[in-house]
Amino acid sequence: MLRLRVDVLQSERDQLVKNLTCVDGVRRITSEPELHGGQFMISADVEPAAADTVLNVLHGLDLHHDDYVLVREEVLTHGLRPGGISASGGYSWVEILGEARANARPVARYFLLMAVAGWIAGLGVIQSSTILIVGAMAVSPDLQPICSTCVGIVGRRLNLAASSFLTLVLGMGTVMLVACVVAIGLQLVGVLDHNFDVKEVELEGLANADYSTGLIALGAGVAAMLSFETRGASAVGVAISVTTVPASAFFGVAIAVGEIAEAWGALLVLGINLILLLTGGTVTLHFQRRFTPLPER
Repeated sequence: MLRLRVDVLQSERDQLVKNLTCVDGVRRITSEPELHGGQFMISADVEPAAADTVLNVLHGLDLHHDDYVLVREEVLTHGLRPGGISASGGYSWVEILGEARANARPVARYFLLMAVAGWIAGLGVIQSSTILIVGAMAVSPDLQPICSTCVGIVGRRLNLAASSFLTLVLGMGTVMLVACVVAIGLQLVGVLDHNFDVKEVELEGLANADYSTGLIALGAGVAAMLSFETRGASAVGVAISVTTVPASAFFGVAIAVGEIAEAWGALLVLGINLILLLTGGTVTLHFQRRFTPLPER
């Protein structure tokens, strides 16, 4: 359930209340005068399926982001009408867009987690340890900017798509840099042999692209968007990162030991994976919006 609060002038109050009353899925509309300024606060419960219609009503009255607040409230009862909240517990489009905007910014926590993922994955490449690689994938938060980029593309919000993709690229760069530093550091202290050959590690396939590379990335993109929409992102994060973190870490280690050809191979794999991840996620969201009977903003 969503909770709407709108600050309006007295001259706008009656029309807004009338319009909201006509929207199916809007209930418990209240109007209270503010203590100062001669304004009124309109409140209402909004079912997620009606969120886009409510936004159209607000924008039709020239009310924009500074005039209203729309937040999710958890409901612990089953008194909602059918269709109020999807069976999967998913988000409405306005909430998906809000989540995307929140995840598009390159914040410190994101880079710290990507650095930790690069640290663990770098050691995993050096030691040919799939356990460490899986651990790095579990830490990586790259699912968020991937999905935010898809939302920006489908919603035709180019600034959102660009900022999300930049955050994603910077995150991958962080993994590469940290993995490279780990390998160089281990060489300097004598733990890693200077004759270490990255071609001999069991994970050398990370630098080679084949048909399975594309199929896995495409499927991961579909899973990413479905999980992003249904608040199941944490359960799918590892599956998404399998297409990004290992190749990024392999690139960093290969650069550190001077295997430039192998590094370029890993970079090619990463590029293919990112393109197909975004393709899978974008196509999934596009068809969901197209066949979902909700009005567009």
